[in-house]
Amino acid sequence: MKVSTENLGNCQIALDIEAEDSELDKSLDAAYHRLVNKVSIPGFRKGKAPRAILAQHIGKKNLLEEALEHLIPQLYKQAIESQSLDPIAKPQIEITQTEPVVFKAILSLKPEVKLGDYHSIKLEPEPVEVGEKEVAAAVERIRAEQGAWVPVDRPVGLDDLVTMDIEANVEGKPWLNHKGVTYEVDKDSYSPALGFASHLQGAEKNKEKTFSLTIPDDHPIKEIRGKEGIFKVTVTEIKEKLLPELDDELAQGAGYDNLSAMKEKVAAALRAKAEVESGFELRRRAIDALVESSEVNYPPILEDEEIAGLMRDEAQRLGFRELTDYLMRSNKTEEELQQELRPIAKRRLTQGLVLGELAEEEKIEINSTEVDNKVGEIANGAEDKENTRQLFSLPQIKQSIKQSLLTQKTMDRLLQIVLGNVENMTKEE
Repeated sequence: MKVSTENLGNCQIALDIEAEDSELDKSLDAAYHRLVNKVSIPGFRKGKAPRAILAQHIGKKNLLEEALEHLIPQLYKQAIESQSLDPIAKPQIEITQTEPVVFKAILSLKPEVKLGDYHSIKLEPEPVEVGEKEVAAAVERIRAEQGAWVPVDRPVGLDDLVTMDIEANVEGKPWLNHKGVTYEVDKDSYSPALGFASHLQGAEKNKEKTFSLTIPDDHPIKEIRGKEGIFKVTVTEIKEKLLPELDDELAQGAGYDNLSAMKEKVAAALRAKAEVESGFELRRRAIDALVESSEVNYPPILEDEEIAGLMRDEAQRLGFRELTDYLMRSNKTEEELQQELRPIAKRRLTQGLVLGELAEEEKIEINSTEVDNKVGEIANGAEDKENTRQLFSLPQIKQSIKQSLLTQKTMDRLLQIVLGNVENMTKEE
């Protein structure tokens, strides 16, 4: 066997492997012995026909294919061992010639990650501020939730709640035909199309109103984007929301002691939410800075696998068992969805690789006790505790939990570093 290598970049290497005549002949002989007992050849007892006769009977090409099916994996294994290579996936193999037998194997190797000087990254969390304007807006939302819809005798206005009959066609083809539909007149609503609510303004009760509307280019239904829709609407009922007075009675109806207590708790909830969002933003900035300072190289197959995982997760999240069903509902081809998800996959993959390298660099580990404690925490919060504990005790589930905990612990370490709290963290540990 002769082997030559070519570095293809992106953690890929090509091996050109040529079989020796003796290796091919040995493989052909083994193929002959496997096949001769399966083939009936006139004039010979089964298993007794010479190799040349068998080759003539079934065709030299078929005998060679049988031989190569076993020879190529053997030579490939010997080649990667001789070159001290450790591929992370099945190779792409192409037979380039048969006389002599030469084939090319493209290997995907382990990603290469070189962290930058991450200890020099310094970040400050964004200050959390909750002003009177935000509190007032939140209080108004509570007030709106306590409001009641009451019938009115006037034309339709924005923010009304109407009952209506609607017919619509797009370029002469029927699209909508519904009676007694309840609809909130929100100018930003995409139902049935952005702009519909604004056209509905001024409609009078029990009087048909007809108008045209160009369907926006981002409408969920691909086939009608950019086309003109004709709508016929008859409003049968108009209601507006009657808001209660902003007083203690309103606060008590919403579950608070009084108006003052409601405002205080609303402000505290907004502040807590803002602090959580600030924490997420700090984590995003920290990982972005780590990625920016690092050099990451990986084989394309990892990005393709990440995209495939994203597609499966999205389909399952939306309740589709098969990816094809999800594609039909989303009006996208698999190639379109792959292209759409590629930037997300690239970002997730890169972040995962640099965090993995950081965990090794900082010697961060997760022990079995930490995993068991997490399983117990999940089980205790479940309705069926015992079945949940059994499920999350499966080896593959526990491995997933371990990886999640490792990622979390590594992110915590990164935050300590960028905030300059490494010494305090070390003492605490």
